[in-house]
Amino acid sequence: MGAAQPTVYAIAPGLPFVDTLAAGLLDQAGPEPTALAAFTVLLPTRRARRALAEAFLRRTQGRALLLPRLIPLGDLDIDELTPGAGEDAGPGIGLDVAPAIPPLRRQLLLTRLVLKWGATQPDGPRQPDQAARLAAALARLLDQVQTERLALDRLANLVPDDYARHWQITLEFLNILTEHWPRVLAEEGCLDPADRRNRVLEAQAEAWRRAPPTGPVIAAGTTGSIPATAELIAVVAGLERGALVLPGLDRHADAESWAAIQDQPSHPQHAIARLLGRLGVDRQAVADWPAPGPAAPAARARLISEAMRPAATSEGWRALAEDRIAAEALEGVTRVDCPGPREEAEVVALVMRQTLELVDGGRTAALVTFDRGLARRVAAALDRWGVKVDDSAGIPLADTGPGTFLRLVAAMLTEGLAPVPLLACLKHPLAAGGRRPVEFRSLARRLERQVLRGPRPEPGFAGLLAALGDRDPGLGAWIDELAALTRPLADALAAETVDAERLVGAHVAVAEGLAADHEAAGAERLWAGEAGEAAAGFVAELRQAAAGFPAFAGHAYPALMAVLMAGRVVRPRYGRHPRLHIWGPLEARLQQADVLILGGLNEAGWPPDAAADPWLSRPMRADFGLPPPERRIGLSAHDFVQASAAPRV
Repeated sequence: MGAAQPTVYAIAPGLPFVDTLAAGLLDQAGPEPTALAAFTVLLPTRRARRALAEAFLRRTQGRALLLPRLIPLGDLDIDELTPGAGEDAGPGIGLDVAPAIPPLRRQLLLTRLVLKWGATQPDGPRQPDQAARLAAALARLLDQVQTERLALDRLANLVPDDYARHWQITLEFLNILTEHWPRVLAEEGCLDPADRRNRVLEAQAEAWRRAPPTGPVIAAGTTGSIPATAELIAVVAGLERGALVLPGLDRHADAESWAAIQDQPSHPQHAIARLLGRLGVDRQAVADWPAPGPAAPAARARLISEAMRPAATSEGWRALAEDRIAAEALEGVTRVDCPGPREEAEVVALVMRQTLELVDGGRTAALVTFDRGLARRVAAALDRWGVKVDDSAGIPLADTGPGTFLRLVAAMLTEGLAPVPLLACLKHPLAAGGRRPVEFRSLARRLERQVLRGPRPEPGFAGLLAALGDRDPGLGAWIDELAALTRPLADALAAETVDAERLVGAHVAVAEGLAADHEAAGAERLWAGEAGEAAAGFVAELRQAAAGFPAFAGHAYPALMAVLMAGRVVRPRYGRHPRLHIWGPLEARLQQADVLILGGLNEAGWPPDAAADPWLSRPMRADFGLPPPERRIGLSAHDFVQASAAPRV
């Protein structure tokens, strides 16, 4: 039977969340090495699961230990459902949930629908890359709607006569989601990722209502901003051996401020306040997570709480003039104002390097930032000193060696061998064309000197040969060799209509042919390493996802491929420094380093601006039931509070 009152704990800002959580779990499990395996811990993300596993290793100094069952709520799969969610849970709670549709397949299917709609509109999208961008935006809207568990058919009632005409046109476009997409999804036999996640979470919640688990269940580090997650958290907190552990509950806000926070989505405590309201738990009833170790310093947390006061009670700041908490609260905090992004990156890199060179070794440092440009500049600055930093966001696939080479091969042929894309491709480190790489680049330099310095040749290989004449027969033979090697893709790109699968196949064949050298086949060189594996995975998924995509003009292929490749990243698995990290705010939420650097704290950077919805106006979002854009500001503000409460900032 569930407990009458939900069990809720909190870990204060300033304490390392996963280490404190691990210490408390070990204390509850006792000295028996196998006792911890009876626990189930629900965490926000897979990275949080890995961080908690590492925290157990730190607390036990690496001794053998059976870990709890660690389940990431943000990426839950059927296989990770705990016992009780299957056939013994009762009717309707089995494991028969359709798979999630692959993201690339979903984008291309939506692109096909957008192109079909655009053909009926005078100004509709005609190019595949334009349609693919709109498809990506539609997918994001679909995820938002399903995350909030709303019905798409309600969109039809959102445009009263006093709204501008273009909103009506927008909703006519959104018929793609309300009328056509469900049928396409049914034909695929799949579910949207957010819908599937909701169903899995709901199945687990219902299973535990009917058959509560015998071991302890802890939901930790989540604020329940996803309704299905909040429902599961409510079930867990009400279990006899269940508990919720909140990150960074503000205990210093007065009652008036706490009441105002629930109506201010941009406040860092808004999500926690709403979750406690849903659970029916008063903030004063939330206990500190019982764990051995020092208590969190209160001065910093109080100062941050005052700084984040809701606007309705900001007159309380006047009392701070008589309360001397600032000096103690700001011990360990350094602020650096930089004139530009280059100087900011250099300062961050120097602080990280200084951390490595301190006498008391073993200290860690982490940069936390939304600014990917800053992260790349810091990584480059450290790389000049021979230090490889672990960047949790990874490297965009399009910027890796294989990703760049694939783009350059397509651009070179699409643009008729224009000098810039031609030389960029031929001088790429992967380009060898079956020869020794040094020989191949020597030929590329001869081509540049003899043909490309001067009037621009006519398009194509025939233009290069005409500009060369009979001055260098060896170079002419090499140009003929390149023409034969690239002909399959060149012919496909020149076609007025061509099948997407044929384009992808020709692209891969030509790229592999150009990547081959005198010793290794092109596939061995092009798909080698972590970046090569990621590129191979993207190409394989693209081939599969392109099935049934309508034929289009070949010259549109490079732009379409670039849109589809956007968002793909490569995360190195090893070879990075173990004590230096670059984290996004989400990754940093539950972790802590000895030195935490908050970078890019600029207007519209952290927190990011509340971007306008491309589909629905604010009143329409509110009428439909979607959260206001300011909620994202509140979540990033909570991340800032957690990070800024660290001992050394």
